[in-house]
Amino acid sequence: MVTSPQEEQQLLASTSKPVVKLLHNRSNNKYSYTSTSDDNLLKNIELFDKLALRFHGRLLFLKDVLGDEICCWSFYGQGRKIAEVCCTSIVYATEKKQTKVEFPEARIFEETLNILIYETPRGPDPALLEATGGVAGGGGAGRGEDEENREHRVRRIHVRRHITHDERPHGQQIVFKD
Repeated sequence: MVTSPQEEQQLLASTSKPVVKLLHNRSNNKYSYTSTSDDNLLKNIELFDKLALRFHGRLLFLKDVLGDEICCWSFYGQGRKIAEVCCTSIVYATEKKQTKVEFPEARIFEETLNILIYETPRGPDPALLEATGGVAGGGGAGRGEDEENREHRVRRIHVRRHITHDERPHGQQIVFKD
């Protein structure tokens, strides 16, 4: 359990293992929750616990309850953020805004498996990176400009996007995927 941003940074910098972090902070919401949000938040927490048990020793798992997000997964390899899966969105219901928490189980599994590429201390295998949609390095003779730019990019996956009242057909409550 992470108790401060400084502790999180220290843990990320000092470990050689890939890191899976779940940030959940239910008290940060200023709108009411949809009817399925509580169940989905609990499912995210339970999945985190199951993954921590399954990959114990191979991955470092951090649970953060202090951050600004309601539910967000982050995946780190070699001390830098590789991907992020955000589970919350705002739904514009007929009378009021509501916070919706999703449970993108398949995306979380996918990113957890992808982060295993960074398990070895020598860095990710170029063939594995290429096979999973990453970019393989340029033969190891030096870092190219593309590889340096890639270090600072984070794959962000948002479950839903915000929509306005005018975008809803016939007053129905719908949410579109990104």
